[in-house]
Amino acid sequence: MNTRAAALAGLQEQVWDLLIIGGGSTGLGAAIDAISRGYRTLLLEQSDFAKATSSRSTKLIHGGVRYLQQGNLSLVRESLHERGLLLRNAPDFVHPLEFVIPARSWMEKLYYGAGLKAYDLLAGKLGMQRSQLLSLAETRHRLPALKTQGLAGGVSYFDAQFDDARLAVGLAHFITQQGGTALNYVRVTSLQKERGKVCGVEAVDGETGDSYRIAAKAVINATGIFSDEIRSMDDVSSEPTLALSQGAHIVVDRRYCPGKTAMIIPKTDDGRVLFIIPWLGATLIGTTDIPVKAPLLEPHPLYDEIEFLIDHANRYLSQPLGRSDIRSCFAGLRPLVKAPSASATSQISRDHVIRVADSGLISISGGKWTTFRRMGADVVATAMRVAGLPQQPSRTETLPIHRDATESPSDRNEVSVPQDDFVRHCVRALHARTVEDVLARRSRLLFLHASEALRHAPHVAHLLAEELHQDEHWVATQIEEFRETARNFLPVSSNAPAPSP
Repeated sequence: MNTRAAALAGLQEQVWDLLIIGGGSTGLGAAIDAISRGYRTLLLEQSDFAKATSSRSTKLIHGGVRYLQQGNLSLVRESLHERGLLLRNAPDFVHPLEFVIPARSWMEKLYYGAGLKAYDLLAGKLGMQRSQLLSLAETRHRLPALKTQGLAGGVSYFDAQFDDARLAVGLAHFITQQGGTALNYVRVTSLQKERGKVCGVEAVDGETGDSYRIAAKAVINATGIFSDEIRSMDDVSSEPTLALSQGAHIVVDRRYCPGKTAMIIPKTDDGRVLFIIPWLGATLIGTTDIPVKAPLLEPHPLYDEIEFLIDHANRYLSQPLGRSDIRSCFAGLRPLVKAPSASATSQISRDHVIRVADSGLISISGGKWTTFRRMGADVVATAMRVAGLPQQPSRTETLPIHRDATESPSDRNEVSVPQDDFVRHCVRALHARTVEDVLARRSRLLFLHASEALRHAPHVAHLLAEELHQDEHWVATQIEEFRETARNFLPVSSNAPAPSP
């Protein structure tokens, strides 16, 4: 019996201590924390791990210089502490990255320098290399693609970078290794109750259509942008708590950021900061911030967002960047907790909020990848009290998370086409079930070079069919579904057809 079949067969054979809905960063963090406390833990994800927001970030583990500007020192301090823990506990996934903020005058340089000295101090004992003021020559050396006309130098500081989807898959793999159960493509369809209290869920396997009634002492809603939908399952009169915001990114050739140092555009026309970052042998540019009315599993960058990114990047890049230079583009939705005082989503804090309904349903909203461990610890501590579970301390502050041994460390430094053995391993050990799982999240080819991903999709589909014992109809369906998904990653107009693989 394969691992997935065995896990499905065991869903109804016990009462789980904690059942977590959602396989993004928050749900994965909660599951790992629960396992560290010794609880019987089940995580269910309706699609693939990190399918939505958690694979579409700016790939940074950081305190947030923008939050420093906003005066949210507690969030910056917490984020910098968590950044330090991740660098220590997950060095296979998270690594230091130098950033430079170009300055147009000595006054700007001193202003940014003073702010970043505060950033250094807030990091405390888990801090990285100290920030420093740079001459124009030093700035040009670190950022060879920078347009230096009109600049007075810059300020250097350090944060951390990671690959969001690979960390998510690594966490899912770690959960199963530690005795927990994590299943993708299992959708929760309703909450089960006794005497008005949540006591489990009903869920459906997306591959077979089989239904399961699963008992649990506590249920955690960690579904990110879909959090309000799960709350409505519990209480149809519940008020929405989220203000969704879309952030778009574009991926271009490494010549736009050829060194090992990232650039920050300190202030965009909408008051945000913009990052130009070396990532997996390419250059990542982002992000935007526009309000969105409803959650989408597959959002796509808008034409104006791409133009915004190109325009702002060209103000600082010596080589002109055009739409034809874009290899891939993607968008993610931020699950921001509503703030009545905020006039724009960019002003809403990234703090997380935990709510316990009268039914006992525990929902966690907000937050970001950097603080996923802390969010997991907080929500599991809440669930422990709500369900009356034996008091156990969290152990995740010192828990090491390692990369799967079969994945080459060099993969984090270059665009790579997944080899046959790796594709097979993705199915056997890393929960991959579809072509998209392999090309978007086990490897990052779709995010790095969408047309290349389309070209390799048929071969990957046939390899998956062999592993999953599927027929040619399944292969054809997979290729067509991947083509539809890849359309959202191609920098073409919404009416233009995606190229055939």
